[in-house]
Amino acid sequence: MFQYEIATARHDDLIREADAYRLVQEAKKSRRLFSRNQEPEGSVRGHRSRFARAA
Repeated sequence: MFQYEIATARHDDLIREADAYRLVQEAKKSRRLFSRNQEPEGSVRGHRSRFARAA
């Protein structure tokens, strides 16, 4: 009976670990998709001559 309880507890631990891993993977995927949708930042160097220098 004791071995059955250990196996059940291990099974529950594996389920929790799999859920946590899945959540992390979804967060990484979401972060990648979010960063791809952001506007790319352009270079500022080409526009410096257009503006007066700040005091």
